[in-house]
Amino acid sequence: MRASYLFTSESVSEGHPDKVSDQISDAILDAFLEKDVKLGIADDSQINTRLGCETLCTTNKIVIAGEGRGQLFRDIHGKSVVDRELITQIARDVVKDIGYDQNGFSYHGADVEVLLHGQSADIAMGVDAKKKKSGEEEGAGDQGMMFGYACTESEVYEKGSYMPAPIFFAHRILKVLSEKRRSGQMFDLQPDAKSQVTVRYVDGKPVGCTKVVVSTQHNEKSRNGKKYSPGLIKDMIAHEVEGALPKGWMPQKSSDFLVNPTGNFVVGGPDGDCGLTGRKIIVDTYGGYAPHGGGAFSGKDPTKVDRSAAYAARYLAKNVVAAGLAERCTIQVAYAIGVADPMSLLVDTHGTGNVDEKKLEKVLPELFRLTPTNIRRTLKLNRPIYRRTASYGHFGRAPEKDGGFSWEKTDLAAALKKAV
Repeated sequence: MRASYLFTSESVSEGHPDKVSDQISDAILDAFLEKDVKLGIADDSQINTRLGCETLCTTNKIVIAGEGRGQLFRDIHGKSVVDRELITQIARDVVKDIGYDQNGFSYHGADVEVLLHGQSADIAMGVDAKKKKSGEEEGAGDQGMMFGYACTESEVYEKGSYMPAPIFFAHRILKVLSEKRRSGQMFDLQPDAKSQVTVRYVDGKPVGCTKVVVSTQHNEKSRNGKKYSPGLIKDMIAHEVEGALPKGWMPQKSSDFLVNPTGNFVVGGPDGDCGLTGRKIIVDTYGGYAPHGGGAFSGKDPTKVDRSAAYAARYLAKNVVAAGLAERCTIQVAYAIGVADPMSLLVDTHGTGNVDEKKLEKVLPELFRLTPTNIRRTLKLNRPIYRRTASYGHFGRAPEKDGGFSWEKTDLAAALKKAV
């Protein structure tokens, strides 16, 4: 890789139309899993829920579709029917929490259509656990390849993040603005927002931003009746954006810090642009800094390797870097539908490793079996922990006490270091 270059990543806020859709899909998944927990059927040896939930949001309309099984389905005359009233209320609660109560998109005014149906028997047959000599193993929920990545370049700014700097700071800018909006300190900002950060690298290390772009939805007028212009919005958020970046990173030229470049951003959210689940997969992962297998995460239960194996690949890559075995690590794993063991495993340390990559490819599956069952059990993915992942990235977050972001732990580093 070139020693000196520019790299750009973007992020979107929790009010972006696609992220509204992602959060609704994941909130529905959480409701299924929470029901399993309450009934005592979501322990580490089994999983009752199956869900592939897609959401579309547009002007005062929410459409929820997909397939699944679980405690929110009931059998009526041999047909699996979902609890539509509960699903509708979950969607409304998510929209309310995000902050949408606008003429074109409101938590109470939007029409919600629920089209979830029972899971295909053919898919279930391939995924359900099968008795094997080594015990019960679930087959992968689909074919595909998944990637995990980790690097050291954000460690100076937030210990334990192990993320590329461009996506790390693109997320951070929007999180700061969201906190200010929600607290009422910036009450004229609205939920929809995007950021884009261009980072300059010298000798392979990030040293500053050459461009920062922020587009944020806002009220048409302030409380004193003054109409907002991009300049006024820029003045409002400039200090917070600069504070989200390391000291000295903010572009010095005013023309290199762009705010609402179109000139106005009053109509936003699903009223301004249709939102769909799974359309921000690069924002969800590494900002384009690492490969992506193409599969989205939100709305998918942990038997679906698009999600769980991508978490596992990140977990292993992060532990390789945390163990001091490389400064950068990419891991690819591939599956066939209905088959438990992966088709292939690749480890690439991009010339920064001090251990033979073939050795890592041998040791990693021995320390952490990459079957869907073991991934789910070891990372404890049966829990209702998913809506929080659906904005500001699935990676680079701190592990939480209730099991959220368990794939961000570095508890395998010591054993990995010892093994190699």
